This record gives sequence, C-alpha cells and structure tokens, in this order.
Amino acid sequence: MKLRQPLRTLGLPCRDRWRPRIRGCVAVEVTLVNALHAMRRDYAEHHLDPGMFAEDPMKQFKAWLEEARDLEILEPNAMTLATVDGSGCPDARVVLLKEIRPTGFVFFSNYASSKGEQLRCQPRAALVFFWDRLERQVRIVGSVERLPNEESDRYFASRPVRSQIAAAASPQSRVLLDRRELQARFDAIALTCGTEGRLDRPATWGGYLVAPRSIEFWQGRRSRLHDRLRYMRENDGWRIERLAP
Repeated sequence: MKLRQPLRTLGLPCRDRWRPRIRGCVAVEVTLVNALHAMRRDYAEHHLDPGMFAEDPMKQFKAWLEEARDLEILEPNAMTLATVDGSGCPDARVVLLKEIRPTGFVFFSNYASSKGEQLRCQPRAALVFFWDRLERQVRIVGSVERLPNEESDRYFASRPVRSQIAAAASPQSRVLLDRRELQARFDAIALTCGTEGRLDRPATWGGYLVAPRSIEFWQGRRSRLHDRLRYMRENDGWRIERLAP
C-alpha cells in the first residue's frame, strides 16, 4: 500500500492517519471544536463594589495579590507582559512581578532580548494577571523605564548563584544550534565562580518599572455580566469608573 501524507486540520496533526481513514480524523476535529464551543464557566464567587475599593489602586492590587498568595495559587506574581516592536507588531510572554512600588510594577529581564529591544523602541507595555481560583484578572497599561543600575545590581546579587549564571549564559531570544550550546555556556561560567561564588550583573540584564496610567480590576460574574472597575490616572490622583463587560 502506498503511504499517504499525514493530514493536518486546524493546525493539529492527525498522526498516522492516512487518507482511507479521513473520517476518523474529521471526527476528532469536530469533537475538539464542539468541546471548545462548550468550554465555559459561570463565575459566582465574588463581586466588585467601588465603595469597597481602596482609593489607591496599588493598595488594592496588593490586597488582591495577597489573597491569591494565601490560596497558594501557582506563582501568583506571574503576569503576561505585552509589548510592540518598531513596526507596531505585538508580542507577549509571561514574566514574574518582583516588586510593587507606589510608582508601579517591577520586573527583571535581559535588555538585549526581544522584549528588551521592543521596550527600547516603544517604552510602553500592558500587563495582565489572571487568578483562576479567584475568578479575577488585573489589566495594567503604562509607560516603561529601566531601573537605575544600582537597583538592578542589588536585586541581581540577591538571586541564587545558578540563576545569576543562567542570566549571564543565555543570549536571550537568539537562535541556538542546540541545547548543548546553552549548557556549555552555563558550565563555562560556573567554572569561573563556583557554586558558592557570585557574579557581577551583566550589563545586558536589569530591571524595568511599568508606571501605570490605567489599572483595571476584573471580577467574573454570572451570565458573563462581569464586574470591571478601572482606575485612570488623573493629575496626581486616580478616577474610578465602571466598564461594561
């Protein structure tokens, strides 16, 4: 029997399913599509009332983050960071929030990475936190600036030594020949400092501050009538407004 090329539908491979078995492959596709259509959850845990919220959104964010941490949600400080490049093409990835300040949200990364280059060209970003067990998300939009070198130095020095080595070894976002190339870079740097040593912060690695101009608190509600309260920067304070879901 002459082998046929594997079929692909919706970008999903139907491995080892040849043309005589196409009906089975289509059935899998239809089942998946139907399952996706049926995936929904009616949120009913909490509600939002502007009268219950702090006047300062940073204080309110800390309260929500504490709740997520108390529930032992996996990495409650994980956030999607969205950026755009010089041509306006969007990009997104998950990074970790490392500090909350009155002036904004701090994370650390490689300045020479894709995100670093994008932030250099377009120093604005959006952040999204999602805590499924609380049926909540927080959306943040603001300008981005690098932290002073001494602040990045202090945080880098506080990291585990293997994390320091990884930051120095990885040419983040660059193409590698294979995994062994990255491991070899890591091993070479590790030999120079030992497991108990410390490295100086690479010049291409450091912190960013996202200074928000808007912070939206989203709470899932029944029948998709979700609560959305947005803080908008207004002079030296904040204006709170409710948005339609």
